[in-house]
Amino acid sequence: IIKNKMKTIKQILRLYQGGEIFTAFDTETTGLMNKTDKIIEIGAVKFNKDGIIDKFSTLINPQMPIPFCATKVNGITNQMVANEPTFAQICDDFLDFINGTILVAHNANFDIGFVNAELLRLNKPELKKPNIPAVDTLINSRKIYPELGKYNLQFLANEFCISVESAHRALDDARVCMELFQHNLDHLKEKHHL
Repeated sequence: IIKNKMKTIKQILRLYQGGEIFTAFDTETTGLMNKTDKIIEIGAVKFNKDGIIDKFSTLINPQMPIPFCATKVNGITNQMVANEPTFAQICDDFLDFINGTILVAHNANFDIGFVNAELLRLNKPELKKPNIPAVDTLINSRKIYPELGKYNLQFLANEFCISVESAHRALDDARVCMELFQHNLDHLKEKHHL
């Protein structure tokens, strides 16, 4: 199984080296269950091997109260989102932003699950190729650094000297995810002389 997983990472490396465009993205949400909770912030960084191409960032009014436990994690309050657009209002802009790119996320199933749940509520099709399957920096970090034993984004950023400016805010987490993705590929190139 590990051999197959490494093959996948090598395929990602080839795409990256070939100039493919990726979008690292992150969501902040009202909770952990995409069937009942909503997205309150999306941040995304579009990039390729030559650097950052563009950024996307917006707070989102979830049209439901943000629980205190969520605010404690990300610092986003009900007042902050009161006059912000709904997911329906930003949906097309986000889909245009990621169009034709390969998505990258840390614990990708979580973020993809939330975006797809929001899309389904709007009777829009779920994300499909080339956006997904998304590259998951959590899974890749576990494979590349099995000795670490801890893999949350802030821990890995600290471990690899990636600066964190606003932990648990979507745009900064997306940038950190992009830099972790690049760090992992650089490590792979050195280790396997690719």
